[in-house]
Amino acid sequence: MDDLIAGYRRFRAGTWRSERSRFEELSRLGQKPRALVIACSDSRTDPQMVFNAAPGELFVIRNVANLVPPYGPDDQPHGVSSAIEFAVRALRVREIVVMGHAMCGGIQALLNGAPAEVSDFVDQWVRIADPARARAIKEPPERQQQACEHEAVRLSLANLMTFPWIKSAVDGGRLRLHGCYFGIQSGILEHLDEDGIFRPIPE
Repeated sequence: MDDLIAGYRRFRAGTWRSERSRFEELSRLGQKPRALVIACSDSRTDPQMVFNAAPGELFVIRNVANLVPPYGPDDQPHGVSSAIEFAVRALRVREIVVMGHAMCGGIQALLNGAPAEVSDFVDQWVRIADPARARAIKEPPERQQQACEHEAVRLSLANLMTFPWIKSAVDGGRLRLHGCYFGIQSGILEHLDEDGIFRPIPE
């Protein structure tokens, strides 16, 4: 906790002072983020840092393996879907970005099974991406991890389109969906182009 408190003090001395007027405006006018980013909980892949975004610019959902479940309202709690609904229907974001990443532990658990110490929830969660796994295991073994990471992004984008109010907004030109993939070692962000291929974004 001492390290976190030290970080807070650096925030107060630096970021808070430089961004104070922005925070005051956000508290007065409310948030109007330009995009929803659905990313992995991995500590090495912070969307705010990758996109160099200021406070209030991104509405971020993070979970194991950056997965979106298909639309399915019922009487059970749905954390990811409720956050998506809030971003799209209440905040009216104009862009949704699903951001996968290299060396994803959630995807490794999907491919090889979750370790016993995280078997209560992780194994069940990553099964959302079973169709991505089925496509990825057709690749040579050395390519399966990255192939599955890519396929999980494609699957989450497809699952977003099962939400009727997302499909309606996309079809009406009020919302755009994007897939991205971040290389932790390289720092390179790839974008999923219209032809279905991930390509590095030019610097």
